[in-house]
Amino acid sequence: MMKIPEKYLDALSIAFMAVTAAVTILVVMLTDRPADEVPEVPELTFTESEISLVESADSVMRVLTIADSLDLKVLRARSAGLSEADLRSETFGRLAGLMLSTVTSPEQDGVGIAAPQVGLNRRVVAVQRFDKEGEPFEVYPNIQIDSLYGEPVLGPEGCLSIPGKTGKVFRYPNVIVSYTDPGTMETVRDTVSGFTAVIFQHETDHLEGILYIDKAEEVTSL
Repeated sequence: MMKIPEKYLDALSIAFMAVTAAVTILVVMLTDRPADEVPEVPELTFTESEISLVESADSVMRVLTIADSLDLKVLRARSAGLSEADLRSETFGRLAGLMLSTVTSPEQDGVGIAAPQVGLNRRVVAVQRFDKEGEPFEVYPNIQIDSLYGEPVLGPEGCLSIPGKTGKVFRYPNVIVSYTDPGTMETVRDTVSGFTAVIFQHETDHLEGILYIDKAEEVTSL
């Protein structure tokens, strides 16, 4: 076996110590990062009962009404937002499809619906966009109204959760809404006017536990 001359041993020892120190510093940097520097992993926040409700539905969901005391508790509760994991889940995709099929069903024939109306206190609404070509229905998760402007106008309103009634409510003619795009997970802002702006105001009220009858100047039976 070849013997290393003693004059090289000190140099090799110093080099070894330097490498060891560098590796130790790197390990500490990777493992002792401050908590605020560690990327957060978005978690699924749908509860088991919410998932079960969505999965158990057929082609449409039951619409909650104020006539039922248990339904009313849901309709009067504030709704929670959805995480990135929620929006990427099969549960959200199915919920969005069910909300659309429910609001457009012959039994309902509505122009908008909010998640609390089908039993989930989540910030999701489906709105018919009368301001777009083809007047499509679109789903908006994590919807917020950022701004209201213009002179409020008194107009007629009804609600799938308050059957057999109609009322007149003052609503703003223009709104700016923000929501999460499920495709990009980015926040999108949109300016809406006219009747579609009224629908957005009505549906986002549902997410705060507010019903149109709370704001109506008058309510009558059909």
